[in-house]
Amino acid sequence: MNTTVWENRGRNGDRTQVERYVAPASSVIENGDSYTLQVEMPGVNKEGLEISVENNELRIVGRRSLPEINGTFFHRESRTENFRRVFELDPSIDTSKISAHIEQGILTLRLPKAEQVKPRKITVS
Repeated sequence: MNTTVWENRGRNGDRTQVERYVAPASSVIENGDSYTLQVEMPGVNKEGLEISVENNELRIVGRRSLPEINGTFFHRESRTENFRRVFELDPSIDTSKISAHIEQGILTLRLPKAEQVKPRKITVS
C-alpha cells in the first residue's frame, strides 16, 4: 500500500480537526469499450464512500467503519487512516456514465469510453 498521507485541517489551518488519508493501491484494466478501475479499500463500505468527478478529475474518498474496541491495544498492525485518491481522467471517458460498486473492500469503477472514440466498423455498399 502506498504510504502517502494527506492531511485535511479544519478551517484556518488549525490542527484540532486533522483527518489523515492514505493513497490506496489501484489497478486499471482496458476492456473494449471501457476501462475498469479497481481500488483496494479494506474496511470501507458503501456508506463510507465519496466519489466525484470535476474538471476531468475523479476523486475517491473512503472512510473506514472500524469496529469499536473494548480494552487497550497491546499490538496493532492495521492502519487507521482513511483513503483518498485522485485520478486525472482522459477526455475520452464519458464521465456521465461512470458506475461504481464495492465488494469485500475492493471498489470497482467502470469508466466507459465516449462514443466518438470507440472503434466502429464501416460497411461498404
